[in-house]
Amino acid sequence: MSARIPATVVTGFLGAGKTSLLRHVLETANGRRFAVVINEFGDLGIDREIVMGCGVPACRADDIVELANGCICCTVADDFLPAIRGLIDRPDPPDHIVIETSGLALPKPLVKAFAWPEVRARVTVDGVIAVVDAAAVAAGRFADDPAALARRRAADPSLDHDNPLEEVFEDQLACADLVVLNKRDLLDGAARARVAAGIAAALRRGVKVVASEHGRVPVQALLGIDAAAEDDLAGRKSHHDALGLDHDHDDFASFWLPLPPVADPEALVRRLRPVVAAHDILRVKGFLDVPGKARRLVVQGVGARFDFYFDRDWRADEKRQGAFVVIGRSGLDRVAVESAIRAAAAG
Repeated sequence: MSARIPATVVTGFLGAGKTSLLRHVLETANGRRFAVVINEFGDLGIDREIVMGCGVPACRADDIVELANGCICCTVADDFLPAIRGLIDRPDPPDHIVIETSGLALPKPLVKAFAWPEVRARVTVDGVIAVVDAAAVAAGRFADDPAALARRRAADPSLDHDNPLEEVFEDQLACADLVVLNKRDLLDGAARARVAAGIAAALRRGVKVVASEHGRVPVQALLGIDAAAEDDLAGRKSHHDALGLDHDHDDFASFWLPLPPVADPEALVRRLRPVVAAHDILRVKGFLDVPGKARRLVVQGVGARFDFYFDRDWRADEKRQGAFVVIGRSGLDRVAVESAIRAAAAG
């Protein structure tokens, strides 16, 4: 059993910082050979491109597998298991596998897949890491009072959910072996303490919470947890266990749109903020072509918070084409949002 390949599952809601944490792990690989499986909700893969732009040896193209256009928790047999088999059947299998789930995925169905005999003999889940956007929790994006909510759930496990964001968020926490409270720099000390206390109240006994900025956590805290999570499925409660429900993504919508060159990204972001607020957009991410710049610009938006940076040169064999992925609640007015974003890009 000691020869099994360890796998780390990185979960967390949209925009929590999972890709930043993954890049940090790869940048501090220290000789480990990693294989990475990246899952995205939507049919345009952005996160794999961001990881490939990190410019470190651990980012070999054939070691990074993308599973797009769906949540991995719902496509385990069709997509995830063949991907894992492809990695472990290589002549030179990886030392460690890292799986970055979609922000809307439930981690428990994925962990269950590692209990399948064909996988169990060769791979073990070293740990499930839940990345949390501290500022989003403080703003009440998932629940107004996480501690009070945890107490109500303990008293009544069948308590229904009115907020699909809350359901996904809670199931991600319930499966975690380690919680990374990310974006701590966006909160003052008192707010950080309140959020950490609320998160701790929702966790299984013994699960630790570590605070971070940009997903930078010592790699020794992230790897080598040795949880064997596939052997502890009963202890990782899910609302879907209690209610007997399938995970339903009909509560969310996603689309992508190409964008023209943008000369002033800061002005674009200023014009995007009211669009995001008006349509309650959860996530915007993608790339921009900035005229006169050799590198492509990565844009990351979580609610009204936006970051952007240049990552790598545009390749000679690729078209300099900007594109955004937009994710929101079901009922998102795609025509209106597309029109508003195109108008913002045009200035």
